[in-house]
Amino acid sequence: MLVDGRWMENWQPVQKADGKGRFVRQVSSFRNWITPDGSAGPTGEGGFAAEAGRYRLYVAFICPWASRTLIARKLKGLEALIPVTVVNPVLSDQGWQFGGYPGAQDDPLFGAAYLHQLYTRADPHFTGRATVPVLWDMHRNVMVNNESADILRMFDTAFETLAPSDLRLYPSDLAAQIDALNAQVYEPLNNGVYKAGFASSQQAYDEAVQGVFETLDMLESRLTGAYLLGERLTEADIRTFVTLIRFDAAYHGLFKTNLRQIADYPRLQAYMERILALPGVRETVNMDHITRGYYAIKALNPSRIRPVGPDHILRLMQTPA
Repeated sequence: MLVDGRWMENWQPVQKADGKGRFVRQVSSFRNWITPDGSAGPTGEGGFAAEAGRYRLYVAFICPWASRTLIARKLKGLEALIPVTVVNPVLSDQGWQFGGYPGAQDDPLFGAAYLHQLYTRADPHFTGRATVPVLWDMHRNVMVNNESADILRMFDTAFETLAPSDLRLYPSDLAAQIDALNAQVYEPLNNGVYKAGFASSQQAYDEAVQGVFETLDMLESRLTGAYLLGERLTEADIRTFVTLIRFDAAYHGLFKTNLRQIADYPRLQAYMERILALPGVRETVNMDHITRGYYAIKALNPSRIRPVGPDHILRLMQTPA
């Protein structure tokens, strides 16, 4: 963790918990927005106009928050405009590191060894965890944003004049429904699996697991169309998918969310496979990085032994797109 710009201690999965042992997630600190003309977005300051080759996205395949942004980048056709750097899936004692694993890359901008070195470039006095995703402005050499929900929406509209698309992930006529569904899914499911896995009391764990499966049950019941809000794919589907695709391979075992698997939910399983089959989405899912990264968390798996299954996930990832 960084304290006033200095690395102070070995990386730990839980840096903060409440008085009852509940995992508390860090709030993102860099909240500027890329907009078509560089005007200020909902938060932060202006000056970040949409331009080809100006911004770089730093991600980890293991991380569902980062994967949200990778999927939006693919679906919106932004690959040629926004290059990507993938970090090592195994969190080191200094957090995310560059290179050193198949599919992980060196930092092309500064030759940094660790992601936290980009954070101190952005803010020499930064205090907190160095998280992914990171959206970096290569012209001004500043961090634009490290909040995946913001980046997801930027990618939906900011580059429309440079990469026109018929897909709208946050359409205005569904905005209220998307916001409501995001709120229903985020805390009990997206974050809920982490609250279960990193709980430091039985009460905290029990609460978290209950929320996870109540939400999965709710989603299974409401899936009567192709997607959560009918026949149109929206950001709510992306935000849900990134948790579902990791669930059986990582969360079910390592995070002890083991009442049921996604494979036990026929509609959710079919829905997950439907999104995985969308053009470009499979390229954002690296199951080797996902399982290697999660099962290397020493606090949860001291031996770092990685399980070989589950078999149905192995078969799914081997099925041609």
